[in-house]
Amino acid sequence: MGKKFKFYFNWRQYSLLIIAIAYLVRSVIATCGPSIKDLLAVDYTPLPGDDWEVSEPAEQGLDPMLVAKMYYYAAQLETIYSLLVIKDGYLIAEKYFNEGAVNQKDRIQSVTKSYTSALVGIALEQGYLASLDQKMMDFFPELANQITDPRKGQITIQQMLQMRAGYPWEESTSQLFEMLYHGFKPALLVEVPLVNDPGTHCEYSNLTSHLLGIIVARATDTDLKSFAEHYLFSPLNIQVGEWIQDWEGYYNGHADLNLSARDMAKFGLLYLNDGEFRGEQVVSAEWVHDSLQTYSENAWPYRVGRNFKDIDYGYQWWSVKAGNHHYNLAWGHGGQQIALLEGLDMVVVVTADPLVGQHGDRPWKLEKKNLNLVADFIASLPTG
Repeated sequence: MGKKFKFYFNWRQYSLLIIAIAYLVRSVIATCGPSIKDLLAVDYTPLPGDDWEVSEPAEQGLDPMLVAKMYYYAAQLETIYSLLVIKDGYLIAEKYFNEGAVNQKDRIQSVTKSYTSALVGIALEQGYLASLDQKMMDFFPELANQITDPRKGQITIQQMLQMRAGYPWEESTSQLFEMLYHGFKPALLVEVPLVNDPGTHCEYSNLTSHLLGIIVARATDTDLKSFAEHYLFSPLNIQVGEWIQDWEGYYNGHADLNLSARDMAKFGLLYLNDGEFRGEQVVSAEWVHDSLQTYSENAWPYRVGRNFKDIDYGYQWWSVKAGNHHYNLAWGHGGQQIALLEGLDMVVVVTADPLVGQHGDRPWKLEKKNLNLVADFIASLPTG
């Protein structure tokens, strides 16, 4: 009679085996990128136009295959509209995808915040604002007698720039989220409760950025768009599209500005060049420097990608670490981006479907793909 063998099923070993196989599959997929032939077929030649001097990656010391690889992967993204690369002041790569076009003005969502920050700096430089220590409530005297939380009277412009005013992120509750999409108004600074003491903690707040825009409008005795057109957009030769207003007619300081990708690139180049654009000092170099500093570390607690980490915050600008590089980022919902890589004198611009009103896992997944496209490219670049 033959021997009988017993098979003992070990669930722990089985689970470890499945994990190991999954890791191996991911590793194999990661190494199976585009071939040389694939990359050589990618065309990212800048389109004709008289608003940019054009060049090629190799002429500016950049590996064209690394650029081609980014554009190869960009073509596979379902929501991206445009991808531009500026190196040493030259437009070296440009392509439009899906619904995108060179003259199209897209809703750049929260990238608008970085423009609002620039306008605060210009208002300060022009003497419309006395200092960043001015209190928020100085600009809303009609609401002063409605304030029941004395902490709101201590909020400064600087704390607002740093997202340290104490107001909550609108997506934290359904009530706040509904307010975000039904329109802001100045009185919300009274109605929305603080979740932190001013100056103590970074909490991403669209209301805070919108109030900054109202402060600029009231301090300059004009509307935000007119002030921007005179002091910022005109010097950059930027043609503004729609800019949505709130219930009381104030232009949204937190979002909803519409610009072309090329005009976004001009703004990025302005900040990369210490506030100077084609020989004109548009924003003070000191303001640019202060805006791109880190005031809050780990300001975004959610994982984006392996090359999108150490996410910090300045004056309405983010900073990110990708590989061995740090870069500053104007970032909007859907994956809109103006990425500044100072060490390589480079700007990368992305516009995408703004995903208006869309939140949750699927839109966030789409947004992350656009963010990681740029982060992965930057991580691949050599240092020094």
